[in-house]
Amino acid sequence: MDNQSKYFKIERAIEYVFANKELLLCALTHSSYINENKMGNYDHNERLEFLGDATLELVISEYLYIHFPHQPEGELTKMRANIVCTDSLAESAINLQLGKMMKMGKGEIMSGGRSRKSILADTMEAIIGAVYLDGGLEEAKKFIFNQLRTTIKAVEKGNMNRDYKTLLQEIVQRKKEQVLQYHLIREQGPDHNKVFCVEVLLNGKMIGIGEGHNKKEAEQEAAKQALKIINKGN
Repeated sequence: MDNQSKYFKIERAIEYVFANKELLLCALTHSSYINENKMGNYDHNERLEFLGDATLELVISEYLYIHFPHQPEGELTKMRANIVCTDSLAESAINLQLGKMMKMGKGEIMSGGRSRKSILADTMEAIIGAVYLDGGLEEAKKFIFNQLRTTIKAVEKGNMNRDYKTLLQEIVQRKKEQVLQYHLIREQGPDHNKVFCVEVLLNGKMIGIGEGHNKKEAEQEAAKQALKIINKGN
């Protein structure tokens, strides 16, 4: 795929067209790629991440301040923390398939870097910083609200700690004699980067499968997938 086609694919995914394509390239370049290829004259995305983090915090702070005029500072801080957290940013990055689009060192790729939540969240912040530099604050706001709309709405409704296992348990308990179980299907990979796969069963029937770097994370993902299936059926 040539650079023009690659940029078009990325821009279509994030719903923003860059005037300066170098900003987009930089936002998608992990430091491991620069270090591994000894490209001293090229930049990675950490400075854009720094800028994007500040932009994101400002945009969400302003939104909460305007839309929740009676909430005290402490509650606004909690709400903001749940919107701009690693999990919500990583989830948005996964939806955009940013992991596949990143320039990353081979060593980082081998250790699971393309799916690591911290890297995905940092990349989302770098994209926000790049959009801010390229199109200004209003374009950055559009991008942020487009990508984090679901999380923002959930927090507005009071669902600030998205404990999918608890949510699933609450739904299941609405009917009597329901049995919910989590089973470890497999674990694979080296000790420093294991991946666990867990299935969740309702009355012996599999309703969701999830993966994570520990059992707790895998169980949460399995519960999340089960909730999606249940919600579609309602």
